[in-house]
Amino acid sequence: MEHVVEVAWWSALPFAGMLLSIAVVPLVAPHFWESNRNKAIVAALFSVPAAAYLLTALGGHGAAELQHKILEYVSFMTLLGALFVISGGIYVRGSLAGTPIVNTALLGLGALIASWIGTTGASMLLIRPLLRANEERKRKVHVVVFFIFVVSNCGGLLTPLGDPPLFLGFLKGVPFTWTFGLWEQWLVVNGALLLVFNVWDQIVLNREEAETAEPLLEEVLEHEPLRVEGAHNFLFLIGVVLVIYAAGSGIGNRGEPWPYGFQEASMAALAVGAYGLTPEKLRIANSFSFGPIIEVAVLFAGIFVTMAPALLLLNANAEAFGIQQPWHFFWAAGILSSFLDNAPTYLTFAATASGLVGIPLEGRYLAAYLASGPAAEAILAAVSCGAVFMGANTYIGNGPNFMVKAIAEESGVRMPSFFGYMAYSTAILVPIFVVVTFVFFR
Repeated sequence: MEHVVEVAWWSALPFAGMLLSIAVVPLVAPHFWESNRNKAIVAALFSVPAAAYLLTALGGHGAAELQHKILEYVSFMTLLGALFVISGGIYVRGSLAGTPIVNTALLGLGALIASWIGTTGASMLLIRPLLRANEERKRKVHVVVFFIFVVSNCGGLLTPLGDPPLFLGFLKGVPFTWTFGLWEQWLVVNGALLLVFNVWDQIVLNREEAETAEPLLEEVLEHEPLRVEGAHNFLFLIGVVLVIYAAGSGIGNRGEPWPYGFQEASMAALAVGAYGLTPEKLRIANSFSFGPIIEVAVLFAGIFVTMAPALLLLNANAEAFGIQQPWHFFWAAGILSSFLDNAPTYLTFAATASGLVGIPLEGRYLAAYLASGPAAEAILAAVSCGAVFMGANTYIGNGPNFMVKAIAEESGVRMPSFFGYMAYSTAILVPIFVVVTFVFFR
């Protein structure tokens, strides 16, 4: 049996402070928060006490946990960075019409490809064409918010390539095709979101038309023929997908996952190759800059370090929460995935579920857990859906959320604050998740 580490409750305060800073500082000191250097100062302010606690109070175990989080952060940022750089070299010349039908179709396309090139890859590939399509629209915040809901989160449920939690499950023994069985949940959630979005977008466009004397719909419909430049970058995107699959499947390493660093180095090499082979004019046309990825890197550095004691605290007290039924796991994994990184949250509840049936946390233990019966499949489905879907509840629930927000703001879209975004997710996502609970997890 694993040794249970005693963790002080107050060790989670730096993480709470980090989250409050992300939520409040942009509201009370917006000019201060514009600087990535200032964000780094705030992240360090909370990270240093959390790291000190791990190293001094928890000794060797704390040091190992801190090292694990740092390595996990490097892997996380390497993947996000590679997809960001590669997709930034794909330019869709011309424009789409920013009508409700076209916008809905773009979100639907994103939902379809997110499971295959990752929610980050799909988000970085489609957000700029979507913003250009709606350039003439006056009210477009809702378009970006629904894009985060669908493309950056809920679309990535069907394969381990779609979202980091599912990839970690794959590494721990979940068969690659097992998540295909979650297609009904995927269809219900994404179908409902696309339907709500289409109605909402049509109402907004009608109001804009009524409020202006200009022929807005005609302006929106005016567009140039589409053609893709920098299409060679699709090969690099496929390369990233293949690297992730090969690393997790142990291809070239006798069936064992690749040693740490090989996957990261391969993705970094693909990013460098794509950057070097892409003409500068395409990145200029895409308004590409490293600002959004730097912002994500700075904020998530603080999040990864400060959440380490919080996760240890959760692990040490998981059984005290009385989580046993699928719907318990759906909401517990989902709520924590909204504020903690959804990948370790997934593993925390997958480990808790395995412990309930006596499966030791060794090697590819989730394969043994799934083999224990239909109840295990139902619970792991609930954990998977909660972690992936509810990452959309806040800006920090999943890596692409902040990146899309930053790109939209660079393009002149005034995105809602942390709490403003949560008002959207509470009003739109939570009712859908309640329906999912009754349909699939009761």
